[in-house]
Amino acid sequence: MTRVAIAGFGAIGRELAARIARGIPGIELGAIGARDRAKVDPELHALGIDVPVVPIDALEPYADVVVECAPAALLPAIAEPVLRAGKEVVVLSAGALLEHPHLVDLAAEHGGTITVPTGALVGLDAVAACAEGEIRSVQLTTRKPVAGLIGAPALDREGIRIDEGLAEPLRVFAGTAREAVRGFPANLNVAVALALAGVGPDRTAVEIWADPSLTRNTHTIDVVSDVADLRLTIENVPSENPRTGKITALSVVSLLRKRGAHLRVGS
Repeated sequence: MTRVAIAGFGAIGRELAARIARGIPGIELGAIGARDRAKVDPELHALGIDVPVVPIDALEPYADVVVECAPAALLPAIAEPVLRAGKEVVVLSAGALLEHPHLVDLAAEHGGTITVPTGALVGLDAVAACAEGEIRSVQLTTRKPVAGLIGAPALDREGIRIDEGLAEPLRVFAGTAREAVRGFPANLNVAVALALAGVGPDRTAVEIWADPSLTRNTHTIDVVSDVADLRLTIENVPSENPRTGKITALSVVSLLRKRGAHLRVGS
């Protein structure tokens, strides 16, 4: 059995814990990392889950794999002990990897692994395959309901108001994936996942639109390469956290299920 610990117990962490509790072959839940045990314990009890609740930087002894479902700023505290032990961290806050590149070095030094799941995007395996050839350009266009973008640092910094009276789609950002994740850290982990699969954060172009007509987070990838041209669109149903799609937690479930599967589909 592979012991999995979950760092963070928001919308994604709760869904993932519930799915593991229902049963994934070869996977067992080892612990939950959270700041407020008094809040988490009743929720775990309601799900019929009995595992330790510990600080997020103390998960390593309880797990072979730690899934990070926390604010991006907490990634080093979560990942460093796990990587030093030569274990695996599944990182959903992919944008934080650009701010903390030492984590990749730490993994290499100690034989640990950092895994970035597909998350809210489609076609990362196809993008990675194109990267084995020559990719000429990558463009990500993200369109979100207004509620999914409110509070982003870039909007506050630029004085862009989208919470009152926005009647039509408004482009609120155009730049690189590296710039996007700095300005929209809770929204654009998808941009970094795409960049890591393809041509890197400085060659991956990103546009972000606030669209009052939308109810789903929509991402369109355009790739031009010497082996294939790709145009891929996904419309994600938001979770209880409007910045995150429901599919994000399920992409981690799929990743964990493959660990013990005798037939694996997709790279």
